[in-house]
Amino acid sequence: MRRIKLVVAYDGTNYCGWQLQPNGVTIEGMLNNALSELLREDIQVIGASRTDAGVHSLGNVAVFDTAARIPPEKICYALNQRLPEDIVVQSSSEVPFDFHPRRCYSEKTYEYRILNRKIPDPTIRHNTYFYYRHLDVEKMQQAAGDLVGRHDFKSFCSARTSVEDTVREILLCTVERSAKDIVTIRVTGTGFLYNMVRIIAGTLISVGVGEIKPEALSEILVKRDRSAAGPTAPAKGLTMQEIKYGKST
Repeated sequence: MRRIKLVVAYDGTNYCGWQLQPNGVTIEGMLNNALSELLREDIQVIGASRTDAGVHSLGNVAVFDTAARIPPEKICYALNQRLPEDIVVQSSSEVPFDFHPRRCYSEKTYEYRILNRKIPDPTIRHNTYFYYRHLDVEKMQQAAGDLVGRHDFKSFCSARTSVEDTVREILLCTVERSAKDIVTIRVTGTGFLYNMVRIIAGTLISVGVGEIKPEALSEILVKRDRSAAGPTAPAKGLTMQEIKYGKST
């Protein structure tokens, strides 16, 4: 038996998220079906991030165990022939059996993209949130800086979560505007709560239009109350960029 690591990119528009669901098409389900057909085994992948419906990825990570003799680096090519065009495995490689994509130390980076102008662009409608009110990026960046570090992010977590420990560490949080009026919120952390990045994005958007003061972010963290933060930004603007693991992988 060998453990194989996949780096998976996908457009999440047509899927009910990553995780298997009884009444919906998911990324995990598509991978399981394609791998089981390819390797003629019952394959169940383990994913690093259970992205929500409509969320995209350039580098989610999944592993599975197999007895097949196909060279690990060749699996991605054969697998992509069996997957729809909106799911593409970027690479495949063998990893140690003790490598688990959710239990090993990792740093995950997400980007939230906003088209901030008066008129939408139909060519980027699937992976960018259109927001016509002008955003003050300097104020958003000021607020974003207060999120960096180890904090209790209960205010930035969906009220539906059952997680008791809401302390997480953010390593980087930046906001930039490009020449094409794309405002990009980039967040890197060692772990995230349910809807955490989308709530951060929604809160920073509220800062950008003056509904929340930049200096209020520290107070929102201390309150540990979901109602204190801004709205949850739409899923389609969010893309997982990459997951970095330790040297052993």
